[in-house]
Amino acid sequence: MKLLIAPDDREISSNKPKISLFLSLLFMGLGQLYNRQFAKGILLFLLEIYVLIFWSKPIGKGIWGLITLGDQLQVRQRGRVLEQGDHSIFLMVEGIIYLLAILLLICFYIFNIGDAYKVRKGILSGIPVHDIRHSLKNAWERGYVYFLLAPAIIFTMFLTILPLLFGILIAFTNYSGPNHLPPKHLVDWIGLKTFSNLFNLRNWSHTFLGVVKWTLLWAVLATITTYFTGLFYALIINVKAVKFKRMWRTVYILPWAIPAFVSILIFRNFFNAEFGPLNEYLGLLGIEKIPWLANPHWAKVSLVFVNTWLGFPFWLALMSGVLTNIDKDMYEAAEIDGASPWQRFSTITFPLVLFATAPLLIMSFANNLNNFNIIYLFTEGGPVNMDYSFAGSTDILISWIFKLTLQQNQFNTASAISILIFIIIAVFSIWNFRQTRAFKEEDMIQ
Repeated sequence: MKLLIAPDDREISSNKPKISLFLSLLFMGLGQLYNRQFAKGILLFLLEIYVLIFWSKPIGKGIWGLITLGDQLQVRQRGRVLEQGDHSIFLMVEGIIYLLAILLLICFYIFNIGDAYKVRKGILSGIPVHDIRHSLKNAWERGYVYFLLAPAIIFTMFLTILPLLFGILIAFTNYSGPNHLPPKHLVDWIGLKTFSNLFNLRNWSHTFLGVVKWTLLWAVLATITTYFTGLFYALIINVKAVKFKRMWRTVYILPWAIPAFVSILIFRNFFNAEFGPLNEYLGLLGIEKIPWLANPHWAKVSLVFVNTWLGFPFWLALMSGVLTNIDKDMYEAAEIDGASPWQRFSTITFPLVLFATAPLLIMSFANNLNNFNIIYLFTEGGPVNMDYSFAGSTDILISWIFKLTLQQNQFNTASAISILIFIIIAVFSIWNFRQTRAFKEEDMIQ
């Protein structure tokens, strides 16, 4: 026998989930109490009470610190600190922590609202309300995976997202030496002024554009030279006439196996203009000594050479595996058709190798944009360029950032540059990944 519901009763029943949702939105746990889930409702109610009583003031102070970055100056007299004052950077970090905590609370609040709404809809559909024991068991069974992921999410928020947000926000402040370094001075929000200075102030814009041009040129040269040098040696070793292939591969992989730190320092002495072995050998041949590290052009040539030495073994090892997997019947068919060695390389070998290595080639380019080690260890960004602000002739963006932060205390400018680097690399990588055949074929398969 069907239960007949009057139109008004049917309308009231359809509104009950909304009532439950509204009550949970008003205060955590009220929707659960309305659904007669008393234990769950009381726990959620007490949780919000606890947050409001014990955490509302610290959270409010943290958000105030993030917005204002402090208003109390440090008081000094005769070199002694009489009143410590506000530390703008500490206030910013605390504010970001509390902001992330608020986001977690908001997520939990949304869960509370959704839970009350779903339970009420289930009641109207004839699903009985579970007691606290069944609710905990159901939550454990369904949320076991999320329970395991929770520590990783929390660590990611406070060990990855927190530093990222801090680094981004610094770009919108005047945090720089010598006049805006806490605790002696306060830091203020200045909006997009730092970005504007990078493009409009001549001393910054000239340096920025010059370093960007060299960074992009360096990334292209460093990627192309290592890639094609590795391909060249892989092709030679793969020739049938070459004996002891394993030995040759082992010999050429050694530069990659030796720590780059050691190799770069050895090359730095090797290219030394005064007592380096290279100039000594050139002198024996009657050639004048070359200022490898003192001349901007020779320093850049030296950097590309050393990077090629360090990077080509990776491509050699990778391409050797790709070449051995190419079907030999394709070469035989091309040879029968009268294709020359160059035609076989350009129509068979190189397209297949490029197809297999294109994603890694893009990643290599992005990595070379941030290749700090070789720049700093080999030339330290030198030689000096008098037209640049805090940058040398071979500095790339990442090494310039290093100098701006640890040597010149220009933290806001360094942060703005790092944001621009991220945008450049992200746009370039995403666009090029989407253009590769491997990416397109994966989309077609899906």
